[in-house]
Amino acid sequence: MPEAEIIPLGTGGRPGRGSGRDKPSAAARSLATGTPAKRAKPAKPAKPRAAEPKAAEPTETEAGEQTARGPFTTADREPTGGIPVGDWLAAIEAGAREVFGTHWERRLAELLAFARHRLDGDYQVDEFGFDQEVTERFLLAALRPIADKWFRIEVRGAENIPTEGGALVVSNHSGTIPVDGLMTLLKVHDETGRFLRPLGADLVFRVPLVAGLARRSGATLACQADAERMLNQGELVAVWPEGFKGVGKPFSERYKLQRFGRGGFVSAALRTGVPIVPLSVVGAEEIYPIVGNLTTLARLFNLPYLPVTPFFPLLGPLGMVPLPSKWLMEFGEPIRTDAYEEAEAEDPMLVFDLTDQVRETIQQTLFTLLRQRDSIFR
Repeated sequence: MPEAEIIPLGTGGRPGRGSGRDKPSAAARSLATGTPAKRAKPAKPAKPRAAEPKAAEPTETEAGEQTARGPFTTADREPTGGIPVGDWLAAIEAGAREVFGTHWERRLAELLAFARHRLDGDYQVDEFGFDQEVTERFLLAALRPIADKWFRIEVRGAENIPTEGGALVVSNHSGTIPVDGLMTLLKVHDETGRFLRPLGADLVFRVPLVAGLARRSGATLACQADAERMLNQGELVAVWPEGFKGVGKPFSERYKLQRFGRGGFVSAALRTGVPIVPLSVVGAEEIYPIVGNLTTLARLFNLPYLPVTPFFPLLGPLGMVPLPSKWLMEFGEPIRTDAYEEAEAEDPMLVFDLTDQVRETIQQTLFTLLRQRDSIFR
């Protein structure tokens, strides 16, 4: 007889446990094999959680404060560790004191007032373009620390500079670039309170920016007409008769005066009857010692010379820093010209003799100052 098919109870004749799946359930398989199905272990009762403390409700006073204070802002946060505002203000004040001195507030106010009336056009210049305010406040103020701290200029014979009326200061020229002219402007003003009016070469007035600054500082073209006009107006005029021959000479010829031209400055002094004050400057020759001259490039750029120094152009812009040589300036006794007639200015022999007298006075004074100077730098 064939074996009978066992149909598990409770399945309605279908495999499984009424789940609709082809595979019998675990309960059906246990009935078929006679093995009791494993009972699921009863779940352990969950431990009761401790009651969480309720947040304390704000009191009426605290609720009122919260409502009055409003939302938090960045000002309510804790400090982030940055630089306090007080430290910033102290640093700015220290910087202003360093630049303007102890009375920095007054000087800053003066600077702002100066800028305001300059913008308004409330300032004066003379017929030559001289701007006294710009010269005194900016040009001379910028040159003063260089003269006092870097070159340590010592002035002698300042009492020989006339305190009023016209006069002609005649000086030797050196230094590769005319730094000696700027230092003379400064020291004459510091010693006498007068503004020196330089006579410059035409090259100075062809260079952009330099031309404007030269005019503002009182310089004018070195011509007979302008020189006589300023001397007749009672100005203190300065001239460097050596010109580019003096300022561009090699270091091997230092302190050897070049030719003083045709004596045009003497003719101007004779026509106006003003004294000639010889000035000897020691120290400018060493700031840029010329050891060579690029003549080909100088002609290409239409320059009188293109110097080569031990540091320029080898070190580039750093080579343009002047050496801190020790400077001596000595103003000699004035040479009077008021004893001569105006017509004698046309006498070439008289002009030559006075020119040679001025040149020899400066040259001998240079030799004396060189002997008195301890070294180039002190």
